[in-house]
Amino acid sequence: MKFVVSSTELLSHLQAVSKVISTKNSMPILDNYLFKLSNGDLTITASDLESTMITSFGLDNADGDGTIAVPAKILNDTLKEFPEQPLSFLIDLDSSMIDILSDSGKFSIPGMNGEDYPVVPSIAENAHTIELNSEILLKGITKTLFATADDELRPVMNGIFIELAENSITFVASDAHKLVRYRRTDVASLAQAGFILPKKPANLIKNIVDKIDSKVILKFDSKNAYVETRGFKLICRLIEGEYPKYENVIPFSSPNKMVVERSSFINTLKRVSVFSSQASNLIKLKISNNLVVVSAQDLDFSISAYERSSCNYEGEDMEIGFKSVFLVEILNNLSGNEVVFEMNDPGRAGIILPVEKYNVHEDVLMLIMPMMVS
Repeated sequence: MKFVVSSTELLSHLQAVSKVISTKNSMPILDNYLFKLSNGDLTITASDLESTMITSFGLDNADGDGTIAVPAKILNDTLKEFPEQPLSFLIDLDSSMIDILSDSGKFSIPGMNGEDYPVVPSIAENAHTIELNSEILLKGITKTLFATADDELRPVMNGIFIELAENSITFVASDAHKLVRYRRTDVASLAQAGFILPKKPANLIKNIVDKIDSKVILKFDSKNAYVETRGFKLICRLIEGEYPKYENVIPFSSPNKMVVERSSFINTLKRVSVFSSQASNLIKLKISNNLVVVSAQDLDFSISAYERSSCNYEGEDMEIGFKSVFLVEILNNLSGNEVVFEMNDPGRAGIILPVEKYNVHEDVLMLIMPMMVS
């Protein structure tokens, strides 16, 4: 089996799928890529058993069909050092030896029998299927991924809940301290259904669709999800369990509303939070008369700070506390020049929304739980 491939083209495909490979694989063969040559097409597979990523592309110069497992790290490290040039792969399937011929040298790598590579999981024939634009999937994952939890006792919180309705798709993530709901109403589904996407495959999907602008096919059943886009496929195991009723924690109405300039408020929070307690990271917002005073103190080190910022405020005078790192994180993941804080009282969750709506089909809501102000 032999083929000729561009060094940079091969490296770009390998780098896209290499993020699947775990540093602590339970099976030695999972430290390898699976190369499959068939009818002039090269298909490359990487897996950690939980997630499997596949990329394929055509070759102009190829001879023979077959499969072989190729050590991932040594191949990546070698290709990174090549300038753009054609490389010839000569593969002996009987001995599993791989020779790579460049313009000026030869590199030999022992492979493994491709037949020993784990079989790719399959999706049920009656799986839910939807086609959507890559931009929608990218935004849904990007807006919610940061809010997922690391909770061993409640694994359902460790992923993104993707919910399909007749005229919308909703992405939800929460770690019990903050919650993000991103909804699009320009997606149609034949059935109402949902699944919980783990963080690792969510990151993998994000990296793929960030580089393309095309349609994405999304399929899922009770155990696995399948994502296919131009040149790439990903199959991953889903998180089992029922996602909490997230709508129940979102306040129905909030009488107190504060509008602030987003980037300058982030800078104020960052400056003042330096003086907050390292244990609690608590900052206080004292709001009245179109003025918000952001303050923090650390009694252990006898340091404190406050800073005044202008705002547009409608409601009763209020003092409310938040964990500054969560608040900054939320504001960094919102877009637009201005955001609005919607609050009931110091003991209930606050909602943060963008003031400007750049897409009529887009609905972004971020929720943050308050901290007790002494």
